[in-house]
Amino acid sequence: MMTRKTKQELIAQIVAVLEAVIEVENEQQLTEQKSTAPVKECTEAVKGLSEHTVRQFVAQEKIPFIRTGQGKRGKILVSKAGLLEYLGGVA
Repeated sequence: MMTRKTKQELIAQIVAVLEAVIEVENEQQLTEQKSTAPVKECTEAVKGLSEHTVRQFVAQEKIPFIRTGQGKRGKILVSKAGLLEYLGGVA
């Protein structure tokens, strides 16, 4: 049978693990957001790539992106690294 002290220690350990997981997820989201750019900026990174093509990749969910705002008015931020990886490292 567990004592009250043992239960409290176990709960404290679980809380610490959950806080660590949340912190890692938050850091990953921040890193992902920092490495994104507007569609136009991404097209400048790859010669001959049009905004329409990048938007098609987004619509087909072929590259990682974040939509800020709501609906069609929301700005699309694309992961440059994800775009380059999808295109096979073309730069």
